[in-house]
Amino acid sequence: MNGLPARRLLLVHAHPDDESINNGVTMAKYAAEGAHVTLVTCTLGEEGEVIPPGLAHLAADREDTLGAHRVGELADAMAELGVTDHRFLGGPGRFRDSGMMGAPQNERPQAFWSADVDEAAAYLVEVLREVRPQVLVTYDPDGGYGHPDHIQAHRVAMRAAELAAESAYRRDLGAPHQVQKIYWNRVPLSVVEEGFAQLRAARGNRPEAAGGAGAAFPGLAAPADVPGVVADERITAEIGDDERHAAAKAAAMRAHATQIAVDGPFFALSNDLAQPLFTREYYELVAGEPGAPAGERERDLFAGVRA
Repeated sequence: MNGLPARRLLLVHAHPDDESINNGVTMAKYAAEGAHVTLVTCTLGEEGEVIPPGLAHLAADREDTLGAHRVGELADAMAELGVTDHRFLGGPGRFRDSGMMGAPQNERPQAFWSADVDEAAAYLVEVLREVRPQVLVTYDPDGGYGHPDHIQAHRVAMRAAELAAESAYRRDLGAPHQVQKIYWNRVPLSVVEEGFAQLRAARGNRPEAAGGAGAAFPGLAAPADVPGVVADERITAEIGDDERHAAAKAAAMRAHATQIAVDGPFFALSNDLAQPLFTREYYELVAGEPGAPAGERERDLFAGVRA
C-alpha cells in the first residue's frame, strides 16, 4: 500500500499526553517491530492545567500559549516511542480543547465538543484512506472518563471508520478503506486494584508517606480516577511484555512535562494525586474478528488480520 509497511495501526486521541498514558507501550512495541503507527490528536490541549510553576504563564487564562508548547511536548514523546507519523485532526489548531464537561469553553465555536461530528470525521477519513490501517484504537463512548473531547474523539473515530468504508462517500478523500479491527482502551479492574495496592505499600500505607516511590506526590488518586476501567472479562487483548517498551512509555510521559509528573512506577497529573503507571495495556475488541480463541486474550492487535 503506497510503500507502507504490511501492518498499520492508527490511534485517535483527544489531547497530547493521552496517547502516552493509554497506549505508550503499544505504540513503542509496534513502532519497534516495523509497523506503521499513526497518531491523530484532535486538539492541542490548550485548556490543560500546567504543573511546573515556571511554565504557569502558558495557561489559557494567562498567555494562552500552552497549545503551541504541547505540540513540542508531543513531538518529544513520539521520539521516545519511535513514532514518526503524528498528526492533528484537520491540522494543528483546527479544533480547540473544550475544557472539562460543563465548562464555558465547551460552547466556543472552535471547541472540539461543538464540532459537527461528520465534518470532523471527514478529516480523519482522509487519513484512514491514506494510511489504510487494519487496526484502529480509540476510547469508549464515555471517552474513558467523561471528558467532552474524549467523548467527541470516540464519536469522530467511529464515524470516520464507517465513512471511510463507504464507496460513495467523498472519493476526493481517497479510495474506500475498511478498518478490520477496532479496539477501545480499557483497564481491567483487578489490575487497577493491584496497582493501587502496590502504591499504598510503596508509600508505607500512608497517603502522606515521606519515602518510597510515589512519595513525590502529596496524595493518592482512587481507582475510580483511572479511565476505562471494566470487569476483567471484558478485556480481549493485552499488550506489554518488554521492559524496553515500558521504559519508552515512561519517557514519553515525562516528555509531557506540563501535564504529567513521573516518579518511578507511579505518576500524577496536575492534581498531584499518585496513581500507577501501567506497563501493560489492555483493550476491548468492538469491531472485527478476534484473533484468539473464546475466553483467551489476544497478545497481538493484528492477530487474524488479513494482509
